[in-house]
Amino acid sequence: MAEQTFQITSNSNGMKTSIEAGKHSITIDEPASMGGTDQGADPLSTLLGSLAGCETVIANMVAKEIDFDLQDISFDIKGSLDPRGLMGTEGIRPYFQTVEIHATVNTSESRERVQELQRITDERCPVYTTLAAADVELIANWEKA
Repeated sequence: MAEQTFQITSNSNGMKTSIEAGKHSITIDEPASMGGTDQGADPLSTLLGSLAGCETVIANMVAKEIDFDLQDISFDIKGSLDPRGLMGTEGIRPYFQTVEIHATVNTSESRERVQELQRITDERCPVYTTLAAADVELIANWEKA
């Protein structure tokens, strides 16, 4: 399979960013308390949403490959960082230290099979592996609904 390229374009108005990704539009902003207009999710919440979306796509692909009864999957994801890094404090990274991923898998499969689905999905999800490569502590817990 040939390498794929992904591209977006964006325009900004203050902290609000309007993004075009093919035929889709995304708005990223900050709340008023951070100087934004609160017309979209903040960039870090959007990153967590990208993780949920990517894990969902990969889990569905993997489920088909391993003949797994994946009826649906939902995520509750929390990321923690030290805001001093965003403010330029030397020696403190400006990105997540920890991301906690809780997935609820609606399936007739066993707990062991849910763990197998999680392992393969995490190994293949580009967003998950990008965070792991950045040394973000990823705490994942997938459970059967």
